[in-house]
Amino acid sequence: MKDIKDLERFCMKEWSETPPNVFYNLSFAFSLSLEKELVDVLKSELGGNFENAVLAMLDPPVVYAVKELRRAMKGAGTDEDTLVEILCTATNADIHMFKECYFQVHERDLESDVEGDTSGDVRNLLTALLQGTRDETYDVDEGLAEADATALFEAGEGCFGTDESTFSFVLANRNYLQLQATFKVYEQLSGTEILDAIDNEVSGTLKDCYITLVRVAKNPQLYFARRLNEAMKGAGTDEDTLIRILVCRSEYDLETIKDMYLEKYDMSLKDAIKSECGGDFKRLLLAICH
Repeated sequence: MKDIKDLERFCMKEWSETPPNVFYNLSFAFSLSLEKELVDVLKSELGGNFENAVLAMLDPPVVYAVKELRRAMKGAGTDEDTLVEILCTATNADIHMFKECYFQVHERDLESDVEGDTSGDVRNLLTALLQGTRDETYDVDEGLAEADATALFEAGEGCFGTDESTFSFVLANRNYLQLQATFKVYEQLSGTEILDAIDNEVSGTLKDCYITLVRVAKNPQLYFARRLNEAMKGAGTDEDTLIRILVCRSEYDLETIKDMYLEKYDMSLKDAIKSECGGDFKRLLLAICH
């Protein structure tokens, strides 16, 4: 490669023509041939969102995800939106990989860091999710759905105040089909859709957690399509969220997310990116979405 422009073109070509895992192996090959870490070269030559996206692509998705988790918690304040997005959408296998990889990359315990950076019901819920013990079968128990729906009603709309522990237990432990059955019974019982009930009964980050868990139980890919749209609508663009979702989901379900985006917003994800982003950053995101 003669210069950094050649490297930029190579980055986008790799994503459009080869499997993603081939690209992040480039960092190893690059360091062997030039005896300098590719990351150092990129940081010295690139900048802004394009640099952030290219650096994200050098890691396997699980490594990038745990780096995002650490970024969300280190320093002053906590990026709770990132914690919610990653942890509330993770499978049991994801959780176990995150915990192991987090320790390998950062030499820290993920659960301890989450406990230290959150509090109250949010901490209790995220800690429960970090156990990675959700029922992931496809079994549906109609009797349990009725019992859970009744418990949720009595913990929220049916009482003064809200018993958040009931909501957290059900949403963190039941399999997705079971939750869908529970939501259906809940609406029949209360006359209120579960998302509306949560919106009325809970606030802040805990509400964000519950809404994410409900949306993921209903349709995970539609949840990510919504997140991408939220990152681009209104004034300004949340480039970090665009990068994180496109890179992390690129090896799993990005094609379905693109379908959900088109169905939900009557616009392709590519066209939305074209209208919101520019330059090399736009071209790289479009290459990921090829």
